[in-house]
Amino acid sequence: MARQHELLEVELGNAIRAQRIEHRLTQDELAQRANVSLGALKNLENGRGSTTGTLVRVAHALGQAQWVRSLAPSSTFNPLDLVGSRRTSNSRARRVRRRSTP
Repeated sequence: MARQHELLEVELGNAIRAQRIEHRLTQDELAQRANVSLGALKNLENGRGSTTGTLVRVAHALGQAQWVRSLAPSSTFNPLDLVGSRRTSNSRARRVRRRSTP
């Protein structure tokens, strides 16, 4: 499993590097455009791990923000909606229990 993770990071880094070269940018130029450190960009391109912030900034600087958007779920989900419904059903259950005791 860890090996697949590493391969995906390398694949992503290669895609970023290919886009950078296609845009005829040096690593330094892209790092400046993306407002990330040169080291962070090098780590991303070499598949050595990176933050999502670096990935998003670099993708945006390359005009590839849709890469990141494609990862987003198609529907919006708010976990707080579950909490609200759980509280409502729990409080109803408590009320029912209290009524049933003599």
